[in-house]
Amino acid sequence: MNNKKNSGKSLLNFLTPFLVLALLSSCKAPIPIIDPRPDIELTWAEAEVALPPFRSGEDVLLANLEDKAVKDRLASLPRQAALPVILYAHGCTGIGSGPFFKILARAGYVVIAPDSMARRYRPLQCDPKTQTGGYNRFVYDFRLTEISFALDRLKRLSWVDQHKVFLIGVSEGGVAAALYRGDEFRARVIAQWTCTGAPLVEGIFAPLDEPVLSIVRDADPWYDKSRTRNQRGDCGAFMRGRTNSRSIVLKGGDHNILGERENVRTILKFLEEAGS
Repeated sequence: MNNKKNSGKSLLNFLTPFLVLALLSSCKAPIPIIDPRPDIELTWAEAEVALPPFRSGEDVLLANLEDKAVKDRLASLPRQAALPVILYAHGCTGIGSGPFFKILARAGYVVIAPDSMARRYRPLQCDPKTQTGGYNRFVYDFRLTEISFALDRLKRLSWVDQHKVFLIGVSEGGVAAALYRGDEFRARVIAQWTCTGAPLVEGIFAPLDEPVLSIVRDADPWYDKSRTRNQRGDCGAFMRGRTNSRSIVLKGGDHNILGERENVRTILKFLEEAGS
């Protein structure tokens, strides 16, 4: 009796793989369980983009980089088009800066914001409820790789003015903007970050001849001494010897600086002067 049961189990075990293959082959198209693209590609594929109006009657287009509407508008450009591009590095909780992107796009810039949260394993290195960060420090390496990968993709696009590519980083993205060592950018903006703290995140590594603008509040709660160590301050100490660079310290205790028109005007003026 036991031999018969064992024989039945052995036969079932033998047939199971063939039954699974038969079921899969009967489907019209197998559904992938995991996106087959490399992890870093997902940050670009899920990027948010803001396109300026190219024709009379058009408005700013804010959509996913791979949306048909984006592709159609870009396809309408003349072959000789060369557009200035802002690469935007978002903060620790995700993109969420649509109104700011629209203002930049109305000024004539294409804004591309790679989505770091699109990675398969992407923990938060911050807690927005307690306004504290630094929990997963390897995330900073993620962000620098995302900038480098995005630049590689930008170089493949014929409509990009390669001499007018700018970087804006906010909060966690501001850390990445400060630490990125490449010389591909015309200028960069470091927002909501102090450039101070542990050696892992301290300083500005942009080339000395690349204009840098930093903006932070003097009482930003994220950098209070009760929440972090040695991060209260600003990027001014690292501006020495930097051409056409400036550190702005605002009064107040709010983290966000992009919601105020004066700050946005300052950023636009800086980009215009750096790009002229």
